[in-house]
Amino acid sequence: MPQRLMKPAERVEFFRRLHDLDPHPTTELAWTTPFELLIAVILSAQATDVGVNKATRRLYPIANTPQAMLALGEDGLKRHIATIGLFNAKARNVIATCRILIEQHGGEVPRDRAALEALPGVGRKTANVVLNTAFGEPTIAVDTHIFRVANRTGLAPGKDVRAVEDRLLRNVPAHFLKDAHHWLILHGRYTCKARKPDCPRCVVRDLCTYPHKTPVPSTTSALS
Repeated sequence: MPQRLMKPAERVEFFRRLHDLDPHPTTELAWTTPFELLIAVILSAQATDVGVNKATRRLYPIANTPQAMLALGEDGLKRHIATIGLFNAKARNVIATCRILIEQHGGEVPRDRAALEALPGVGRKTANVVLNTAFGEPTIAVDTHIFRVANRTGLAPGKDVRAVEDRLLRNVPAHFLKDAHHWLILHGRYTCKARKPDCPRCVVRDLCTYPHKTPVPSTTSALS
């Protein structure tokens, strides 16, 4: 029997509870300007936010503009991000991106999806993160956490990330859409985890249609 989809009223309640838990969610990447966010997101591919933040804490005091990053050069940048996976390719992409930002966008990060996706190392997911987090656009960047939560809960199931993104944009209530990206990532990262979802402590457990929830320990077991 196929899993039941979450009903519209349940979706509203789902996000109302996540909002109450964290009214002002944001990325766990450290940034102060759209450029810093863009570079951090490029560096975060197949890396942890903690690892990226550790590297950018050393990097940004030295180079946090396209001009300064370009002056640092590819080899200079590599020394600062060598602890991050795929740092060689990422350094190459970051330097190329800085050059394009200077030559085509006056050194500013564009608030335009096509322009963002034209930058080296920037795909649809990265563009969505920048548009949402830096510019407040109601976009959703579907990463592994959001893909899992959307499918597992019955909120917006889909076979690939684009299908999930499109369905989320239709299913998330409009007044929750701007922050939905962050709520879903945090929920997937800390509660609806891949191997063993923490269903007993989940605030939306009763709304979730996942048929294999982690059982709540019985009172007898908890006391024994």
